[in-house]
Amino acid sequence: MAGIRGRLIALAFTAAVGTTLLVLGCALPEFNNWWPMFVLFFYLLSPVPTMISRRYAPSVESSSALIEVCLFLTTGIVISAYGLPIVLAHAPRAAPVIQWGACGLILAGNTVVFATIAMYFYFFASDDPFDYNSW
Repeated sequence: MAGIRGRLIALAFTAAVGTTLLVLGCALPEFNNWWPMFVLFFYLLSPVPTMISRRYAPSVESSSALIEVCLFLTTGIVISAYGLPIVLAHAPRAAPVIQWGACGLILAGNTVVFATIAMYFYFFASDDPFDYNSW
């Protein structure tokens, strides 16, 4: 049981670090622009297709159309999360929406948060961690 607690603490810590990088990219005085916070929607949406595929696919090890579509959707969501700050920073030179420094902090936060989500699915890969029939 201590292993599960340690994993959860590590996941919570890395998620907090990633979110802190995102907030720093928005809130520092030299950046002071909150448009990149829309990346939070991608953080919330990214695990949904994977959870659907784990719930309704007969086996995660075998390939099926459901698993392939869910992987495609997850990939699109993750790429969109990386693309949003780049597009915001690459706006016309007259008025870029965010600065490149903020874009770097947001991309670093994206990397940490998506690595945290991937590690969650790696650590807790079993479909049913508790055997309810043993009671």
